[in-house]
Amino acid sequence: MATVDAARPIDLVVVGQGYVGLPLAQAAIAKGLSVVGLDRSQPVVDALNAGSSHIDDVSDAELGLMLRGGYTASTDPSVQARAKAIVICVPTPLGEAGGPDLAAVIGASHAAGRHLQRGALVVLESTTYPGTTEEVVAPILREESGLEPGVDFHLAFSPERVDPGNPVYGIVNTPKVVGGLTPACTAAATGLYSQFIDQIVEAKGPREAEMAKLLENTYRHVNIALVNEMAVFCQELGVDLWDAINLAKTKPFGYQAFYPGPGVGGHCIPIDPNYLSYKVRTLGYPFRFVELAQEINNRMPEYVVTRAMAKLNADGLALSRARVLLLGVTYKPDIADQRESPSTPVARKLLAAGAELAYHDPHVPVWSVGAEQIERVTELETAKADLIVLLTNHAEYKAGALPAGVPVLDTRGALRGVEGVETL
Repeated sequence: MATVDAARPIDLVVVGQGYVGLPLAQAAIAKGLSVVGLDRSQPVVDALNAGSSHIDDVSDAELGLMLRGGYTASTDPSVQARAKAIVICVPTPLGEAGGPDLAAVIGASHAAGRHLQRGALVVLESTTYPGTTEEVVAPILREESGLEPGVDFHLAFSPERVDPGNPVYGIVNTPKVVGGLTPACTAAATGLYSQFIDQIVEAKGPREAEMAKLLENTYRHVNIALVNEMAVFCQELGVDLWDAINLAKTKPFGYQAFYPGPGVGGHCIPIDPNYLSYKVRTLGYPFRFVELAQEINNRMPEYVVTRAMAKLNADGLALSRARVLLLGVTYKPDIADQRESPSTPVARKLLAAGAELAYHDPHVPVWSVGAEQIERVTELETAKADLIVLLTNHAEYKAGALPAGVPVLDTRGALRGVEGVETL
């Protein structure tokens, strides 16, 4: 376990060293702040201190710069006792019943509270429902520390806006929303983030900041569901939806393009709208937009398998006797992140139908669906398959790179117009 000089104050402790926390630590250390990355996983901490990054957005070379700049990772929660600011960036998945699982947030809050010092700043970045900062985090910090939120220490919420693999927008140049428990709390959070982020946007309070994050991703979730549903009936109508979308997006106002696909994936869209739906249901109302969108998007893996079956049937093959090659198993192009990837439910349904399955993904050396490890194809041009299903449009997937004569079902519109390719 990495140790930290007990006599040295720490500008920032970032709790959780994943896709949100590690880039945040990187941005802060680059501006000269002293930063400790706190994580409960000893293997993750050991790898980080050895210069090995586990996320796409921070390379080993960049991590090396962080380490030379004074960054260290630790599993010791007592480092927070020296922190001027503590930022909590832990996962908030869905529980088994589909509601929020705040176990990591609750655990991190207890640990922070036990070591919290008077005058420090605590910021929650983990996505959650409106009211969490005030109703869950604040009471825990009060109980553990004996200090009063907004009086003896500052407390705020600031939603993460990380988009893994985005070549344009990162931590520094993405506007940062902050909402404090009091105006002084907001000012303290603004003071922290303005040291290494270009633009700070102050919210009325933590509930508005929490809602802003859910609104952003619910907007995407609902619009993706719209085009996914259109993809199903456009196929029946003989309409090229991809062409229609390209036409619609030429309008310079009032329209934003969204595209169909095999489902939704990642750390936000499949999860965050359910947090909002959960909170609305506690008021006694159904949130029908979100629930319908979830139903439509969850239906897409089954639709992909149905289309694959129809394409094989047209060639006189049964899915149960076919070898199907999946291209791309991550949730978005050109990264290794597999969180909530729709490739997994597609593969599960193909296996259940009796298909022989293989995959190709330059970013994923080993891939399993449940307990079954799927065969990996490394030489794409010479791969043997009865059908190719393109699930993630990695840059490598060009027409000339695919095996000749194998029909393709393209769920991303990446190979439109290529002979032998059928789009979703």
